[in-house]
Amino acid sequence: MKKQFAKNVASIFLCTLFATAPAWATAQTVEKANLPAGVVAVVNGKSIPESQVQEAVKLTGLPDSAELRNAIRSQLVARELFRQQAAKTPALENRPEVKKAMQDAKDAAVIQIYLRDSIKPERITDDMVREQFNAIVASLGPNEYKARLIQVEDDATAKSVLEQIKAGGDFGKLAAQYSTAANKAKGGELEWVSFKLPAQEGKTQNLPLPVAQAISQLVPGGVTQTPVVWNNEKYIIRLDQLRPTQVPQYDDVKSALRQTMERKALEQATIKLVSELTKSAKIQQ
Repeated sequence: MKKQFAKNVASIFLCTLFATAPAWATAQTVEKANLPAGVVAVVNGKSIPESQVQEAVKLTGLPDSAELRNAIRSQLVARELFRQQAAKTPALENRPEVKKAMQDAKDAAVIQIYLRDSIKPERITDDMVREQFNAIVASLGPNEYKARLIQVEDDATAKSVLEQIKAGGDFGKLAAQYSTAANKAKGGELEWVSFKLPAQEGKTQNLPLPVAQAISQLVPGGVTQTPVVWNNEKYIIRLDQLRPTQVPQYDDVKSALRQTMERKALEQATIKLVSELTKSAKIQQ
């Protein structure tokens, strides 16, 4: 909820709220010298601490500025005014949607704190990052491949797609129309990949081995003449580009690599916790 509030501040108030100064802002400026330390506004005796503004600034992800802080302060004041007016109608708290929202917020906060205290991912050290980098570099082959693929489920569709490609059909458009792969919206485009030759199982940057083998045998512009079969799916593959493998400098990628490793460690720790809880729970589905 806090993050959504911060996004609302960034998208709404930066564009509209401070375009014309609200009436309360003039009065607040006059009384600013009399505000307690660490307080940005007082609304009918209710203090709004500066810490709320600071937290909202961080959540927006935008550069800190006086303009942004003023917009956030205006939003906080408006929200406090709404809260005070709503409090004058006690029956609102008893409405089902309010009770549900309060319970959902409480549940989310309790779960978040529980997970923060319970999930203990492996600490990623500098040595681990360097080792992972070296392992990735060691797995690369002499060339990098930029390919596209169309994944279909049956022979008839695969045959039809191949016939259209041979007749001059646009591979990307056909991928968007026929492919069942997640990258169909990108015309079947794959990321640059590199692997040692001959391609070996588990060492093809997550590509199915038959797909990697097919890619490595194509020349730029070439398309597989027959569908590649793997896991009961059919793949039609085109190689767009081929270039010598470009190995990045360690310092250029270590931060991103660390983040990836930390995210994976967090996922693994989360899966472990879920597995432990599931073993001791009685679940009916």
